[in-house]
Amino acid sequence: MRSAKTQTLEIAYLDLGPQDGWPVVLSHGFPYDPHAYDDVAPLLVEAGARVIVPYLRGFGPTRFLSQSTLRSGEQAALGKDVIDLLDALGIENAILSGYDWGGLASCVAAALWPERVKGLVSYAGYDIIDVKRQTHAYSPELENVLWYQHLFQHERGRECLSLHRRTLCRMLWKQWSPHWAFDDIIYDRTATSFENPDFVDVVIHAYRYHFGHAPGDPALQDLEQRLAERPPILVPAITFDGTQDPLKPGGTADDAPMFKGRHQHRVIGCGHNLPWEAPNEFADGILCVRQWVVEAGH
Repeated sequence: MRSAKTQTLEIAYLDLGPQDGWPVVLSHGFPYDPHAYDDVAPLLVEAGARVIVPYLRGFGPTRFLSQSTLRSGEQAALGKDVIDLLDALGIENAILSGYDWGGLASCVAAALWPERVKGLVSYAGYDIIDVKRQTHAYSPELENVLWYQHLFQHERGRECLSLHRRTLCRMLWKQWSPHWAFDDIIYDRTATSFENPDFVDVVIHAYRYHFGHAPGDPALQDLEQRLAERPPILVPAITFDGTQDPLKPGGTADDAPMFKGRHQHRVIGCGHNLPWEAPNEFADGILCVRQWVVEAGH
């Protein structure tokens, strides 16, 4: 375990493989942590990668440097954290990969800072949130799956997450990956990351902000405005869908026009937690993008 300071955070991260390897950043989602990549990282290291796996803001040992900083969970903050980590580590550019919040962070970074991103692997397509669209209803079936996001709009949701975070997050694991068998040891190893003192505040702010019910960080306003314009992703990218993921009914193949560089979309028979449920397929996506980068001479 290592840590790096940015202007906002001290980010805890795993640094695996050779220091002079080709860099790839694997970002986890909510409610997960870097253990989601336990079976992916060795496959990349074997292929010569330097694998950086950070704990996102609000998770595990990652900490805010100032008590006065807004515990923002907005998408601009998540994407900027990835770029700030690259800066802190002296990495000029890297392949970015992630799912859930990590996919969101990776897509945001690729869209806003393409010069820092050699390639992208994203679960659930163009994962940048259309905040304006979020103010309108989805189908009743999807609204039912999003019960936790509705709960978090209220103070009783904050209380529920505070008091019952392990039970609530375990429910989400089961609902989102209905055919993935995990035991108490696997779950408890990750659930310790939810004890971060800022976990509740960051999670609640994320879902309230993206529903239009909480103000964002003024320092990120310009970035959020650029994201509201739905910037395309220019870097080479592979995107995934899981056929058993209730959060993405119908998949995200229709996002293809948002990718202007070389792009491939893959469908995998799994739930929401792709890198844990299908690590070989996830790693293969990253290795394929790496090959594209090499072939292009970048």
